Amino acid sequence: MASREIVVAELPQHSEPAVASLSDLARRLVDPFRTVSPPVSRPATGFFTDTTVCIGCKACEVACKEWNLLPADGLHWTGNSYDNTDELSATSWRHVKFIEQLGERPSAAPVAGATSASSLERLLQEPKDGRWLMMSDVCKHCAAAPCQQACPTGAIIHTEFESVFIQPDICNGCSSCVSACPFGVVTRSSLDGHSHKCTLCYDRQRDGLVPACAKACPTQSIQFGPIDELRERARARVRELHGRGVAEAYLYGDVPTASYSELNSFYLLVDRPAVYGLPDDPVNPWLSMKGDYARAIGSGLAAIAMLLAAIWLGGM
Repeated sequence: MASREIVVAELPQHSEPAVASLSDLARRLVDPFRTVSPPVSRPATGFFTDTTVCIGCKACEVACKEWNLLPADGLHWTGNSYDNTDELSATSWRHVKFIEQLGERPSAAPVAGATSASSLERLLQEPKDGRWLMMSDVCKHCAAAPCQQACPTGAIIHTEFESVFIQPDICNGCSSCVSACPFGVVTRSSLDGHSHKCTLCYDRQRDGLVPACAKACPTQSIQFGPIDELRERARARVRELHGRGVAEAYLYGDVPTASYSELNSFYLLVDRPAVYGLPDDPVNPWLSMKGDYARAIGSGLAAIAMLLAAIWLGGM
């Protein structure tokens, strides 16, 4: 650091700021209005999250924060199992959820003369009541994203990989995307005032790398790849689980519904979506906007008619 300070101190100092040339000023004015060729479309990619093999290690959370240089959220105890992240936010783009479904264990009186070996054997053989569900939550990268539809500045786009990406330099912080997302993913940062969320490691994808979270996952609970391949792999996994007696296993978000598009980040679950904090039947708010637009136009026309009537009557 000291050598760097010396180098900076030795740089030539200017008493007055440099004045840009007219050509530079003209370029800065014209550049925002230029149209450029979009990137060449690539096969759509996404995440398949198999919650049945998630061990709650939070390696995905750490990898996401390290790669994207996201600040820590503080060391506070939520009281919700081992969950100290609590929710997705502008500084936490991955969130491991812990859902405890544990029944009450019968109280057993200590056995006189019991050794540690016999106690362990009894513990291993006692009936297991309940289960512990874990899921690494992230942006769903919806095929038809309400956040993108609600954005007034065009800051939210679909990349060439069909992932949903927020351009922070274009975001004006209006938070329209926050209210539009039915999954509560997008959050406005208190640090810079812009909305932020998972980018599906767009920078890593462009360099041919796997997203940091999927790379760090030790159990392959988070799987990354072409979305069509992931869907086939996920359906085969559901069939496998059904064959092993896990009849409640199913996929969430792999196909579109009447009220929402398919998700490019979808899940294998073994309980109702609401148990995992997901909407049972997500609805795209734009489906009801036609009626809102009609009412707004009708109200506007009625107001104009009343104004013209008032002017005409006043002139008489």
